[in-house]
Amino acid sequence: MKKRWKLISTGICMVLTLMAGRVFCDEMYVYPAKGQNQQQIDKDKNECFLWAKQQTGFDPAAQAPPQQTQAGAGGGVHGAARGALLGVAIGAIAGDAGKGAAIGAASGGLIGGMRQRDQNAQQQAAQQNQAANYDQQRHNFNRAYQGCLEGRGYSVK
Repeated sequence: MKKRWKLISTGICMVLTLMAGRVFCDEMYVYPAKGQNQQQIDKDKNECFLWAKQQTGFDPAAQAPPQQTQAGAGGGVHGAARGALLGVAIGAIAGDAGKGAAIGAASGGLIGGMRQRDQNAQQQAAQQNQAANYDQQRHNFNRAYQGCLEGRGYSVK
């Protein structure tokens, strides 16, 4: 029974290590500096992962890096369409619907383009802030994880 429980617990540790390891295995290499066996390595990596998560409040397995999205470019087109409709109405009242539509489309496109540019700038600034925040949290987590492993006799690069 003890042997079976040992196999089960080893399997659980290995699965958790694989789940945690895939998050930052490309960033860190962990070497057993004191002859630790694979079971001990798996156990230590899992415990250090949980400890670093608790210390930093950051879970790299649950938090994906923020995605950069493409800014929309439809503000000028939508603004031009709205401006043209408004221009037709104003032009119809003034007696030249075509001229009013052209003026409305031009001014609506200009205003819509400026609004879209402002929205794009705000969106880009927010994405940069999210990325910087994620990077800082990730850095803090990695430092805690590395410190824990080094304290248990591993060389981490």
